[in-house]
Amino acid sequence: MTAVSAVLATTAALFTTAVLPGSTASAAGAPAGYAFDGDARRVEGASGPSDAVPLEPGVTYRSSLPRDGTLYYRLDLDAASDAYVAVTAVPGTGEVTAVDGIRVSVQDADGTSCSSDSATFGAARSPRPVTAWAVRETDPGGTRCQEPGTYYVTVERSRPEDSPPQDWDLELSAVTEPRPREAGASEAPESWDSASPEPVAGEAERRAGGDGFADATPVGPGAWRDDIRPGQTLFYRVPVDWGRRLHATAELGGSGDRSGYATAALRLALHNPVRGEVDDAAKGYTGRETAVGLAPLPPVAYANRYAADGQVAAMRFAGAYYLVVHLAAQVADDFGEGPFALTLRVRLEGASRTGPGYAGEPRPRGVFEVPVTERAAAPGGGGADDDLALKAVAVGGIGTGSALLLGLGVWTAVARRGARGVRGPGGA
Repeated sequence: MTAVSAVLATTAALFTTAVLPGSTASAAGAPAGYAFDGDARRVEGASGPSDAVPLEPGVTYRSSLPRDGTLYYRLDLDAASDAYVAVTAVPGTGEVTAVDGIRVSVQDADGTSCSSDSATFGAARSPRPVTAWAVRETDPGGTRCQEPGTYYVTVERSRPEDSPPQDWDLELSAVTEPRPREAGASEAPESWDSASPEPVAGEAERRAGGDGFADATPVGPGAWRDDIRPGQTLFYRVPVDWGRRLHATAELGGSGDRSGYATAALRLALHNPVRGEVDDAAKGYTGRETAVGLAPLPPVAYANRYAADGQVAAMRFAGAYYLVVHLAAQVADDFGEGPFALTLRVRLEGASRTGPGYAGEPRPRGVFEVPVTERAAAPGGGGADDDLALKAVAVGGIGTGSALLLGLGVWTAVARRGARGVRGPGGA
């Protein structure tokens, strides 16, 4: 993504926010459903590989998953790109079990598994969006899933015999990542500071969370406050550049004089730019203030993908990382419908570094970059365009018309600089 397109995207987002303030949940006074990507294409999963419809990298899709059977979708891949497919299932309001959820895999044309992943509802047994991802990785020394051609994505329920009978809505996202122009380290970094940093202190600023990946609320380092109701899931987007390290905690306020206990009630998860889950943590709730935090994670680095530890390997590219907070529906049984005060504390450490320099364009374009407009909101990033980006970010506090005018002014300035040879981060 160029600096010009980054500014235009931010200006458009500001316009949307100004027209539609707040989240669906606050407007309705009750937990909102998952917000699917408004541009998602409708597709039907096939019962076998011969009828599988193609998924185009860089495009988001909507589908549905029955209780029984496996769905197939097709990928047409070259021999020089890694491919990632993430599938989010939205189960509705029926009862679910701890081990129920979805299983996703990528297979080659012969049915050999390239990778697979499962996502379950966990001990809280609270219906919520669950996301699993699968990968096809290219490796010069690899022996499977290396050839160009047809691959298949399969999606099924983890435990159909105990699953609700209703179909589940699906959102599917396919992303490709080209190889670097030059070979780099082929092993994960040997050491990094694995101590948990202190949570960000200070008064929280109100920022309503989004209801899905597509409308996740952008936040940077700091403390952010919202209200959350039992059964609700909130999505936030954090720009994390190469070399930077992310840590986050979620705090839930007390419920007054009510008492009881809800298992794994407060859940915080981190997803990477291809929506793959990196880490998750959950904490029970007794009606008193409680907090849950992510495990210590390494700085973002291309070589992290070679790590045996799945959490480290998932921190393999820069871009938009997603913080997803869920409050279990069972909290309402002992503590009422709320809403409950939620505080999200986000810390970013380390200096931004240069990325791997891809030999081609990822799809969607710019997915593994942090636009200058978002880097300006994350101190420590640096960059020649930050002054311009800060002007674009600042329009969030003024009227919609002024925001558009100022955004266009920033766009013009960046475009002129681009004509003189200034390139966006990771540009070819």
